Amino acid sequence: MSAERPLGVIEAILAVRDQCPRAAARNYAAQALEAVKHGGAEVMREQVGLVLATIAGWRGDRALAVHRALQGFLVQTKS
Repeated sequence: MSAERPLGVIEAILAVRDQCPRAAARNYAAQALEAVKHGGAEVMREQVGLVLATIAGWRGDRALAVHRALQGFLVQTKS
């Protein structure tokens, strides 16, 4: 079994929007993508943190990959 490639941060937010079973999390991920589209890098960290908070109860392999990508981004961009 080969290891799954790590997700990029936008790819992870897209996965939440398209695959998370919680409607509220999907809706927030869509809003976060719009915020990033308009605000760029300046709003990315805040949006990633908020999306991560909305998916706290999501479980499974895909959820784990998404959690890792979003948490990894927050760690990388810590000031």
